[in-house]
Amino acid sequence: MSMQEWAEREIEIACKRERGDKPEGEWDYGCACYTSALEAFKVLCGQGHSGMSIGFTKHILNRLIDGKPLTPIEDTEDMWNLTHRSGKGKHYQCKRMSSLFKDVSEDGTVKYSDINRYYCTSKDNPNVSWHNGFVAKIYDEMFPLTMPYMPNNKADVIVCDELLTDRKNGDYDTMAILYIQRANGEKIQVNRYFKEGDTSFIEISLEEYQERERMAEERIKIESNN
Repeated sequence: MSMQEWAEREIEIACKRERGDKPEGEWDYGCACYTSALEAFKVLCGQGHSGMSIGFTKHILNRLIDGKPLTPIEDTEDMWNLTHRSGKGKHYQCKRMSSLFKDVSEDGTVKYSDINRYYCTSKDNPNVSWHNGFVAKIYDEMFPLTMPYMPNNKADVIVCDELLTDRKNGDYDTMAILYIQRANGEKIQVNRYFKEGDTSFIEISLEEYQERERMAEERIKIESNN
């Protein structure tokens, strides 16, 4: 059995399971995705790729699907679109990578940020992820993005904890940045703690954070008894 025949059989089995009791002629989104994957696989097989070359091609294709460049991005004038001005500062978006931005402040200071370079997750629920501008600022200070830039295949994971001590403060009013699991496998301990202030979060000690943990637990206990 050839690789193409094997793949066709696997797609047939997968589509049958995906379709379930639906009539075979009825359009099914999942089956359509399986069929598209098979067509792409057939093209690769038809081009006579070896195991090594098909793996390299897969790497290239995955980066294109993820919106990642195939060669390093240089900070040249033709690489950016001006999105808006703030005072005398300017904000640019990269033409080659939509998640990459450049900020030029009034004094000429340049900072870069890639919003897909990281994501936050919870120590108690690692399957949930989000982005947070305050956390991103700390992350970018720890790991400044420099040019030329070649993004990793995987994002860094920032493991956080969030607490709510008072219901009137919304979803959370206390936050911990515990550690960062880098794409290269390195684990960076952070252990910084913050509470909500008038305009932004304010850094606090571990002791104050632990006290606020107790406040959050007490709030939950009172609410569950009401």
